[in-house]
Amino acid sequence: MSQFNMKSYLGFWGAKVEEFFESYMTCPNPHTKGLTDAMRYSLFAGGKRIRPALIYSSYGIFEGYFDKVTPFAAAVEMLHTYSLIHDDLPAMDDDDYRRGKPTNHKVYGEATAILAGDGLLTKAFEVMCNRDINPDVDAALMLEAAYKLADASGDRGMVGGQFADMEAESGVFNAQTVDYIHTNKTSRLLAYCCELGAILGYGTEEDKKRLFEYGMRIGLAFQIVDDILDITSTTEELGKDVGSDAANGKATYPAVHGIEDSHRKAELLIEEAMEIISVYGNTADPCREIAKFIIERKN
Repeated sequence: MSQFNMKSYLGFWGAKVEEFFESYMTCPNPHTKGLTDAMRYSLFAGGKRIRPALIYSSYGIFEGYFDKVTPFAAAVEMLHTYSLIHDDLPAMDDDDYRRGKPTNHKVYGEATAILAGDGLLTKAFEVMCNRDINPDVDAALMLEAAYKLADASGDRGMVGGQFADMEAESGVFNAQTVDYIHTNKTSRLLAYCCELGAILGYGTEEDKKRLFEYGMRIGLAFQIVDDILDITSTTEELGKDVGSDAANGKATYPAVHGIEDSHRKAELLIEEAMEIISVYGNTADPCREIAKFIIERKN
């Protein structure tokens, strides 16, 4: 894949997910139109759509019927978007911009933003467990997918990582704290996306474990690069507020290890991720390209 175009690749799968949003994210009741508008605002605010791309790419190692994957990719993106809405709130990171646009609470107010996040979180599981839109997915796989998403995103995963991140804002943290925060706040959900492809593609338990470990490494590298960009980038380049990590005393890799060592750590993680999926040959090329993109990205 010497001419692999990552922008087009992410755009292709992102469009699949957005088509699903257009058809599914409608307002069934005029009383909740404002809520639906707020949910759609953040869903359609842009973003790299890397999580759906990881789901499609890992699934492609095993099968090629990609329409089966779309509702699940959309569900994960709904859940991820909920987390961004809540992260941006004044009680959390207090950010004014996300993906180059005013954050949800800046447009709709804090109360509606909270409810928009709640709505997207619950709708993610509604979509994933809807037999009518997932007729080709065995009930056992549906249950496994939903359970593992809850585990990756709850108090033992993303939410737990966010709590630890807030606790560390006192400025008292070490390398182990940073590892815990990033592993859970970011890596767990990305690893789930990779494992989900194996689940939906009828992969073996070894396949699921292998792709989970690949995802954990690229997820940690993704967050390390994010930490670095918060220092080295601009608001215009990044599409969100920069410098807030240092200003808020956030527990980050650069804060503990410095920028150069942090970048070396991210590179090592990507190398390990590449080795993990080497057994899949050319079928894993999209996963390799995503790993390269993560370490090379500028926003």
